[in-house]
Amino acid sequence: MYCFASRRDVSPTDVRHVRTGRRAVRGGPEEELCVKRKSAFDVRERTRKLVYVALFAALTAVLSQISIPLPSGVPLTLQTFAVAFAGFFLGWKYGLAAIGVYVALGVCGAPVFAGFTGGAYKLIGVTGGFIWGFFPLVALVGTGGADLRRPSSAMLALAGLAVCHMIGIGQYALVTGNPLGASALVVSVPYIAKDVLSVLLAAIAARAVSRRAASPFAATDNAALLRKIKHIS
Repeated sequence: MYCFASRRDVSPTDVRHVRTGRRAVRGGPEEELCVKRKSAFDVRERTRKLVYVALFAALTAVLSQISIPLPSGVPLTLQTFAVAFAGFFLGWKYGLAAIGVYVALGVCGAPVFAGFTGGAYKLIGVTGGFIWGFFPLVALVGTGGADLRRPSSAMLALAGLAVCHMIGIGQYALVTGNPLGASALVVSVPYIAKDVLSVLLAAIAARAVSRRAASPFAATDNAALLRKIKHIS
């Protein structure tokens, strides 16, 4: 038996279907049932994705508090790991959403930034450039994916990290009046090894969690999608 995935899959020359025991008639009740099943599946998947966005915003807030203050004013934190993890697991679009929620909470005064701080002033302070840099970081690692064995993924991850550091260096130099080179030696160079390791560990964690948690962000082929639809009642 066959069931159409949706009306848009039906054409006079090519009908996509899944096995259900009886051929559905175009426009008949079986096809309508299939459309409803796919709609229910889509709603469930969208809800799961929004829940993951909220979870990763919360995870970034928690990991930001694991910090070691340094004389430079830029603390040693797990923020880079959290941001990269969000990008690798959620992809660039939902990763940006998660980091956007995190930053918005901080701007509104919630103590989610490093050291249990918050407020819009953090975005224009000596460390604010790195907060702005989270956006290109999560976008680029999310675009490349978590398989860093692929050269394109590794290059995009490193590019995201480099852009984040450049924005951080530029704002630090602007706020303090120090030269760019001297600023880089203070707020970037001492953190590069830690941040590269953080991105690598985030990619490993994202791949492991995706396999175990059946991530809704993983790419699925049409056959796998139709198999899921068939089991929704």
